[in-house]
Amino acid sequence: MDSEELKDRTKIFAHRCVKMAFALPNTVLGRHIKGQLIRCSTSVASNYRATCLSQSKASFVAKISIVIEECDESCFWMEFIIDENLLKNDLVDPLLKEGKELTSIFISSRKTAGKRKIKNSQ
Repeated sequence: MDSEELKDRTKIFAHRCVKMAFALPNTVLGRHIKGQLIRCSTSVASNYRATCLSQSKASFVAKISIVIEECDESCFWMEFIIDENLLKNDLVDPLLKEGKELTSIFISSRKTAGKRKIKNSQ
């Protein structure tokens, strides 16, 4: 999967999370989770785009680490939705699976980047 495909995939993930967030009940807890899920899931997509523009290995690792954290946080909020029975599991589970897959992809990217040697430009 190339970076353009991952850009699209993270944007779709964000859109799906936003739609899920708007399906949450209009309660104190529902509103809180709505805001949190929207923030972290859209951050996955926007920060991944920034990662693609990294100018160094260190910058890439730092930015992809933010993407990993935000993706994992999105998964946390979806798990919390399930734990609190705020939405039906069959609505949440596919998106939670996607969040976990994205997290794994980004962790693998960070590991791969850490193993690459920087070529000397001299």
